[in-house]
Amino acid sequence: MTNPDSPLQIVLERVGSADPVKGAFFFWDEVNSWPEDMLALLKENGLLKQAQRMNTIMCDGCEESCNMPVVIYPAQDNRPARAFVECDKRDDIGRVRVNVDRITQWRCTIDAVCGFIASSLVLRRSDNKIAVADLWEIGLAKGLKRSQMLCLQASGALVLVAGGNTLPLIDLIEYRDGAYSLDRFLVRQLVDAATTADNRYTPSNAKREVRKQDTQDRYKAWQKEYRRLIKISPNYSDVWYSQQIAKNKTMANGRSADTIKKHMKS
Repeated sequence: MTNPDSPLQIVLERVGSADPVKGAFFFWDEVNSWPEDMLALLKENGLLKQAQRMNTIMCDGCEESCNMPVVIYPAQDNRPARAFVECDKRDDIGRVRVNVDRITQWRCTIDAVCGFIASSLVLRRSDNKIAVADLWEIGLAKGLKRSQMLCLQASGALVLVAGGNTLPLIDLIEYRDGAYSLDRFLVRQLVDAATTADNRYTPSNAKREVRKQDTQDRYKAWQKEYRRLIKISPNYSDVWYSQQIAKNKTMANGRSADTIKKHMKS
């Protein structure tokens, strides 16, 4: 295989700059120019997945190379699928046959890259698939000194993050035995290099105190609302008052009327 790293770098760079949900797309015209077997390699590693067919394509019916909508006739009976564009720019072109392969496209997303990293390092994939502070959680990695949540940061380039330490993802990927994988030694160094573990994943007294304060503030809000309700609607039962507070989803914060009733009196 010729220069196996080049298409990989193209994929990772484009994903780093793309919409994190939609991902980056790679058309057949581009993929077809890659070294032989590269598409299969990236698919096997879970980095590329076939996406919905394109509905527009660059027409090659003349030198203008216009971007045109594609008409597709699906495969039927013994006839294979067919595709063409209908030229409305020139009178001497008309219908232009399109190779069906050309409307195929592949996609790579942040989630796919995180899955590739987790699989390569044999990590249990984090259940949190939403970015926090521009970081996508991958999984808990073990070094020789500590364990640390690995995250992926996308800011034009994809960067592997452990605590306050970072390394470009492309620098950690190696090609060996016909597949891509991450250099586990370098990843362990990245994890161990942190002087302290990421405080987002480290229990602390400070965190417990914050949670306690949040709870107390919630109780005070219930108590204040309880007193307000008594003034404007006296002579109702405590059950009724707690139910009224529970109807305010922001104030209830997921708590039931029974829980509110226990804490709404100071």
